[in-house]
Amino acid sequence: MSLGVRHDDPDAGRRAGGRAVTAAVPPAARATSPGWRDPRLWIGLLIVAVSVVAGSRLLAAADDTVAVWAVSADAGPGAALTEDDLVVHRVRFADSGDLAGYYRVDDTLPDDLRLVRGVGAGELLPRAAVGAGDQAADTVELPIAVESEQVPQAVHAGSVVDVYLLGSPARGERATGEPGTPVLQEATVVDAPSPDGGLGGAAGRRQLVLAVPQADATAYFAAVAALDSPLLTVVRRG
Repeated sequence: MSLGVRHDDPDAGRRAGGRAVTAAVPPAARATSPGWRDPRLWIGLLIVAVSVVAGSRLLAAADDTVAVWAVSADAGPGAALTEDDLVVHRVRFADSGDLAGYYRVDDTLPDDLRLVRGVGAGELLPRAAVGAGDQAADTVELPIAVESEQVPQAVHAGSVVDVYLLGSPARGERATGEPGTPVLQEATVVDAPSPDGGLGGAAGRRQLVLAVPQADATAYFAAVAALDSPLLTVVRRG
């Protein structure tokens, strides 16, 4: 009689042949974070540090701009400037020799920083535009009285203006200059009081004080004297 084994018997495997049948189960692997002694951690930190240093040096080498002074607003001949009238611009000069013509931020500015020619708003401050000695002394302050409607309301101290002179030649005189040509060009307004206050301005007129070269002031007086009932018109630049 044959010996049968019931497949639904859970102990059949142990009883068959007297041997136990078991399945091999691998041990569970637990994830662990690397410790401070793990060389991989130090290698990663070293790579990050090298990348930061290399990036900083690369940016520093690429930034070859220079900080120089620029004028914050229009200023004409005779204008006296201070650091409050200047702003810092960073500029890259194609030719290093060009830098010598401007004032760097770390340069010492002249005590009397007075212009001998006009400089526009945002323009770098050229050393050639700053007067010294006879150049600065050649500038005078010229007061002119202008009808209020002939002066833009935006004109104020520091504005750069042109002055036009209109009128018929006085008897025995001949007009100087061509019509439409300003009698004063790129003049800096030193003072511009309101029509009703200061400097003895008559009602309905506005008095301006302009900084101009001595030669321009002389030519202005000659042009006014040559006209009968001269009319001045002020045009603001910029």
